[in-house]
Amino acid sequence: MRARWSRSPTLAATAIFLAALVSGAHGVEQGASRDAAGLGRGINILGYDGLWEGGENAPFRLDNLTEIRIAGFSHVRINFFGFKYMDSGNVLDETVLKRLDAVIEEVLARHLIPIVDEHDTHLCQRDVSGCAEKLKAFWRQVAARYAGKYPSLVFEVLNEPGGQMTSTSWNSLLNECLGIIRLTNPERKVIAAVLNTDDMPVDDLALPAGDGNLIVTFHYYAPIRFTHQGAPWSRTFSGIGPLDWGAPDDEAKVVADFGKMSLWAEREKRPIYLGEFGVYERAPSDSRERYLSFVARTADRFGWAWAYWQFDHDFAAFDSASQTWKPDILRALIPSAR
Repeated sequence: MRARWSRSPTLAATAIFLAALVSGAHGVEQGASRDAAGLGRGINILGYDGLWEGGENAPFRLDNLTEIRIAGFSHVRINFFGFKYMDSGNVLDETVLKRLDAVIEEVLARHLIPIVDEHDTHLCQRDVSGCAEKLKAFWRQVAARYAGKYPSLVFEVLNEPGGQMTSTSWNSLLNECLGIIRLTNPERKVIAAVLNTDDMPVDDLALPAGDGNLIVTFHYYAPIRFTHQGAPWSRTFSGIGPLDWGAPDDEAKVVADFGKMSLWAEREKRPIYLGEFGVYERAPSDSRERYLSFVARTADRFGWAWAYWQFDHDFAAFDSASQTWKPDILRALIPSAR
């Protein structure tokens, strides 16, 4: 479910991009990598919440949107598992769609930008043809529902395409979905993901050349041994740790990885969105804070919007029981936060 980057940066690339960050004069900050949609800093919400089944404060409270705004975030990425609310004909449950309407309106009422992210990663990575049928049905219904409504609402076609998908199959499905969306939402900002594989093949991404309202996204959890250390759901990572992060080579790796994406964005004149990054809570707190701060500030310097993974549940920035932010995480993400 997370992006896994395994290649070491070359010394040349590291030197180039570290120098660029230090100088503050690199061209990408003046070009297409600038935050074209004005998304700014954001946080992922509602992926695993009982709200969709009709629950209240389960654990997300809609009033938490006020806390998100006050803390200094400007958008939320709504992780919506639409496929589970489809019937045998792939028709979405109207009751659940009305709950989505309500969430979007609550987000807008707090002067936050909502992103609706279709988050059915596991099915789509496992069954490409089954995913294609459902994903196209999803966007036919959702795009038609919001046609002409909520101008600042952003669509994200699919979270973390990968697994059994190839770049060829993903490009085909992505462009079919974009065609569906553009029939009813010709000017809507839409987020399209790079295939979520080890080498992040952004050069293979094929987008409609004439569509200037697209934003390209990737997720970052490298090195995954650090960011996922102690994760109990993983046989690989549950017994790992404590591991530290923050040496010069660690920072250089982030800069080089981001540099690869930035070079492509500048060449293709496409804005970039870092849709997820985070560190599981078993990591040493000081290293976790250093990592989050460095990743967020590096994305800022490249001129990218970003969203932390996630508000509550695991990797949480907010303690739902005490209804308070975790101060080290919030401080790392938004330095002015108190």
